[in-house]
Amino acid sequence: MSILKERLAKFTYADEVKNAGLYPYFREISSDQDTEVMINGKKVLMFGSNSYLGLTNHPKVKEAAKEAVDKYGTGCAGSRFLNGTLDLHIELENKLAEFFEKEAALIFSTGFQTNLGVISCLTGRNDYIIIDEFDHASIIDGTRLSFSKVVKYRHNDMTSLEAQLAKLPSDAVKMIVVDGIFSMEGDIAKLPAIVDLAKRYKAEIIVDDAHAVGVIGKNGSGTASHFGLVDDVDFIVGTFSKSLASLGGFVAADKVAIDFMKHHARSLIFSASIPPSSAASALAALDLMKNEPQLMEKLWDNTNYAIKSLRELDFEIGPTESPIIPIYVRDNEKTFQVTQFLVENGVFVNPVISPAVQSGDSLIRFSLMASHTHEQIDFALEKLIEARKVIQFGIEAEQEILMPKTAVAK
Repeated sequence: MSILKERLAKFTYADEVKNAGLYPYFREISSDQDTEVMINGKKVLMFGSNSYLGLTNHPKVKEAAKEAVDKYGTGCAGSRFLNGTLDLHIELENKLAEFFEKEAALIFSTGFQTNLGVISCLTGRNDYIIIDEFDHASIIDGTRLSFSKVVKYRHNDMTSLEAQLAKLPSDAVKMIVVDGIFSMEGDIAKLPAIVDLAKRYKAEIIVDDAHAVGVIGKNGSGTASHFGLVDDVDFIVGTFSKSLASLGGFVAADKVAIDFMKHHARSLIFSASIPPSSAASALAALDLMKNEPQLMEKLWDNTNYAIKSLRELDFEIGPTESPIIPIYVRDNEKTFQVTQFLVENGVFVNPVISPAVQSGDSLIRFSLMASHTHEQIDFALEKLIEARKVIQFGIEAEQEILMPKTAVAK
């Protein structure tokens, strides 16, 4: 056996979890992505989706994708830089720029690749990138591809951010990169304070609004709009894979910055462009988001209802202020047990364990869509109560957090 294969063979964690009957990943769904999905021939309520506005199954979105395939085919067979730019891509970029109140926008193949390309190409060896410790993995990987020095500050802690900024050379380029809504914790970045500090220390700001588009701001235009700070945020990054019910990513900024990224962002230049169907479905979803405010209103009705109910039931959900609701279990194995119990009883949720979150912060990620009903939420809450009684986690199990873990949780 080769050295590499010997190293790979040492990875036994997934098999251990599978043998325990608790493996929660790559679960096969044999239906559309809606509030109810089919898993192993059973109907299961979906509370693990990022389709916050519930548009992945909307007739107008599906029809737009079908029409695009009929007109353009199934793919572009090249990168945006060369032969892969359609008039459809330009139309979408123009509408995104208008929607986010920026001069221009640029589409990437995925949201992940957007952060890789944007973050890695903007700063140099003598510059600094400052990130929140809970920023998304794509932001972290973008900084790794950059030659810049990377500095972290404590999550949403403005005292920590200022302390880090104060250490940096006054004549260096400084770029603060932050999630608008944090993908696991569900809280919103303290953007007004970040803007104040950025002005004081002459820093640029990138806001990753992957989980904020369609959720907060005017017509769902994200965090900067939510706080009335669009002109103070230099770059707005987002994805089509959540509220915009498609696949792809984008950055909105001034024309000079967009032109620079067109010619320097490697994940744009060396990746195939998004297929016509993805561009068309994102366009249709964007129009629905702008023209049907009742979608966001229903999302927030569901969000407020679920948060209030979970707190009244004494579930630990932290400082969430969005449709992303972390239900803390604080034990890896129990997190898998809760996930398995719920799916067997008709509720799909996502388990989040270390290293995706800090050790001891394992949780169930419970997320809402505009298309959920209160009755569906109530059903999920009933099953969560049953899971807590059977598995003993959260408030009733605070002392158990310190107990040794089994082999599955190592």
